[in-house]
Amino acid sequence: MVSKMKLGVALGSGGTRGFAHVGVLQVLEEAGFELHAIAGSSMGALIASLYATGAPVHHMEQLATHLPIARWMDVTFPKMGLVTGVKLHELIKILTKRKTFDQCKIPLAVVATDLELGERVVLTEGFVHDAVRASIAIPGIFVPHRINQRLLIDGGVIDRVPIHATRSLGADFVLAVDVGLFDRLPPVRHVFDVIVQSIDIMEREIFRHRILDADFVIRPELALMSSTTFHGIAGAIEAGRDAARKAIPELREKLASVEEAARGRS
Repeated sequence: MVSKMKLGVALGSGGTRGFAHVGVLQVLEEAGFELHAIAGSSMGALIASLYATGAPVHHMEQLATHLPIARWMDVTFPKMGLVTGVKLHELIKILTKRKTFDQCKIPLAVVATDLELGERVVLTEGFVHDAVRASIAIPGIFVPHRINQRLLIDGGVIDRVPIHATRSLGADFVLAVDVGLFDRLPPVRHVFDVIVQSIDIMEREIFRHRILDADFVIRPELALMSSTTFHGIAGAIEAGRDAARKAIPELREKLASVEEAARGRS
């Protein structure tokens, strides 16, 4: 798709529902959309970082559906989290090829939350794997991660879908992908559900007002998929593909409309 508008994508948090982002990115590529910037919170940060560091989208799907949970889950005695995150940190380091932000193929921003100051932290420098490890530190589950003396946790706590961070990278048009909205909450079965679902409810209320700042929003239909299950990943990816395919015609129209309006102002 030929457009002078710089398209940026903001990928939201949502636990394993976030694998729907892979399907969305696949369809955007197939439809010919060129991304100029990408940002993410929590799981969205992981997918955004893989894309920005050059991982083919079809490889992301293979990884998501075949990687054993034992490869990255390291349970610890509860102090600051149930999972140390050491294995996951090493895995992310490998997947992002130990790249720094300035080595990414397109501008990348990763959003985290400063646990001690209660501030949003937008990470755009240093090693990508360190930023992602901080952004996915779900409170109570993953041990927080320190960067530059700041104790950081899940970016979704304060910025569920990082629309403003994407725009700050130079995007003229921001496409937000929200994987957290659903009509009814899935059943609560274990402590992970209690923690994650509580956070998700809070994030949903915060994001309700911020969504208006996006130029376009895609919401994959994930029904009652829990954000902590690993049994529906293939379905989440397909839901992302389906939502993106349905949105393409309207997205093209909106992009053209915004571009025309921008020309009129110049």
